[in-house]
Amino acid sequence: MRQLMFLPLVALGLAAPAVAQPATAPDGSRAFGIEPYVGVMGGYEWFDNEPSEAGIPQPARGQNLKGTLVQGVAGVNIPLGAFFVGAEGNVAKGVEGDIDWQYGAAGRFGIRAGESGMFYGKVGYQWINLNSGPDSPDYDGMSYGIGVEVGPREIGLGGITGESGVRLRLEANTSGDFNSFRPTVGLIAHF
Repeated sequence: MRQLMFLPLVALGLAAPAVAQPATAPDGSRAFGIEPYVGVMGGYEWFDNEPSEAGIPQPARGQNLKGTLVQGVAGVNIPLGAFFVGAEGNVAKGVEGDIDWQYGAAGRFGIRAGESGMFYGKVGYQWINLNSGPDSPDYDGMSYGIGVEVGPREIGLGGITGESGVRLRLEANTSGDFNSFRPTVGLIAHF
């Protein structure tokens, strides 16, 4: 009977070192925590010429609303082993074309790859303001996107940025019922 009483203590003693070690993802990075980030991106957006639930005006036949934009993003990722979830906000300014401002928020989810790479999807809500005068209304609706981020080590430049967490992001987004297409590229700094 005494031997059975010591069995839980022995099991606890053997498990303690495993519990004390921090969890890691398959790539050796932290498996859990909070990873804030900021970034600057640039891209181009095309809107189709079909009616949308957002109410974006239809251009003349054979025309499309389009424009170049610069976008700032800020967000946080929460690693969950080899996966992650997160939230992101964005603000974009049209540089040339029909877009004046855009802003929105999205949830992100995906899989981590290598030391600093990731593949992800995102779903959110976006507001769009077009260059149609001083009192131009905002058009809004759901937004969807997919993307990839790669760090310097994944593209053969591991020694250049050290531990700074700078990543290259490639992303494609759409709004509504695929009423737009917006490819973007930029640099993201993780902390």
